[in-house]
Amino acid sequence: MRRDTIAIHGHGYHDLEHGAVIVPIYQTAIFEHFDREGKLRTTDRGTDLKYSREENPTVRALEKLLAKLDSGEDSLCFSSGMSAITTLFMGLLNQGSKILITEEVYGTTLQLIMDLRKFGIEVHTVYPDTSCIIEKIDKNYDLIFIETMTNPTLKVIDVREVAKVCKEEGLVLAVDNTFVTPILYRPLEDNVDIVIHSMTKYIAGHNDVIAGVLVSSKDTIIKLWDWRRKLGNIISPFDAFMALRGVKTLGIRVKKHCTNAQAVAEFLKEHPKVNEVLYPGLPDSPYHEVARKLFNNNLYGGVVSFRIRGGKEEAIRVMKSVRIIRSAPSLGGPESLLTYPIISASKFMDSELRKRLGITENLLRLSVGLEDVNDIIDDLDDALRNI
Repeated sequence: MRRDTIAIHGHGYHDLEHGAVIVPIYQTAIFEHFDREGKLRTTDRGTDLKYSREENPTVRALEKLLAKLDSGEDSLCFSSGMSAITTLFMGLLNQGSKILITEEVYGTTLQLIMDLRKFGIEVHTVYPDTSCIIEKIDKNYDLIFIETMTNPTLKVIDVREVAKVCKEEGLVLAVDNTFVTPILYRPLEDNVDIVIHSMTKYIAGHNDVIAGVLVSSKDTIIKLWDWRRKLGNIISPFDAFMALRGVKTLGIRVKKHCTNAQAVAEFLKEHPKVNEVLYPGLPDSPYHEVARKLFNNNLYGGVVSFRIRGGKEEAIRVMKSVRIIRSAPSLGGPESLLTYPIISASKFMDSELRKRLGITENLLRLSVGLEDVNDIIDDLDDALRNI
């Protein structure tokens, strides 16, 4: 099956008794130990089906779909993206483990791994540049953690090249692919070991679900499954149902997000109140070539970051002036969302680190939604003319 078909039918669920077309919500805490034939109830991956903290048929249907969508063998779904990342770290790292992580990742991810140093985990950071990452890699690392496209300055890492080096060294590489989605790029096809998504964003896609997923090999997933069981951070059946609903339109939504974002980036590039536009779809972006190499169909993502003429006061004025666009965190939903990174995900970063990464006081991040692109552009134009 091709990707758009997998997004609709990849769950593989069939209701043999009633013939229901849609995967139902199995809103139950417990399951009977034995079926009508006296056999112990187990799942397709050999785990017991007894308690929804461990396994649930609605959740399992979503996991099968997402594994296929990302070219993985299996997946695990969680109550949030951070739950997925926490389980990854808890499952793969031990006292004395060494992790290499890029300096620019989602702010809470960076906070979490830094806090884990109190358990004896050794954390090394590296500037989010392909050559810098490769130069830093050595055999002593237990985990390499990067993002395909960084938040909020949209630096694109050549994951394929990083994966080659990690493979040669026998290292585990985990990639957060939230901004890119399996529609544009599937890191597992380039020998990445584990892929992470905040399903809250494009996969569920409607700004009404908090969820996360890890996709990997069967062996890795079953190891992390036991950590999810102990941590108790599985996604709820209702949220899994909502994510199954949302992912059906992932392909057409992502394409529209990307084409809208391209048009918005081109508009902002010519706007007199904008100093710089950060978007890999622009030919003069330093990340254009690597994005074109990795991403499918000449699409470059649905997020545009830009620096306005001015500072914090002007940035906040723009935030307050938009009318159709909402001033809010997150991304990947139908609504266009404008975020001010230094008061959002990058708030807890050291000021010197923000400066080094280019997260300046005049930087705004726009998650371009599914509205008519001319309405988005008009709204931005009106807001920018207020500074």
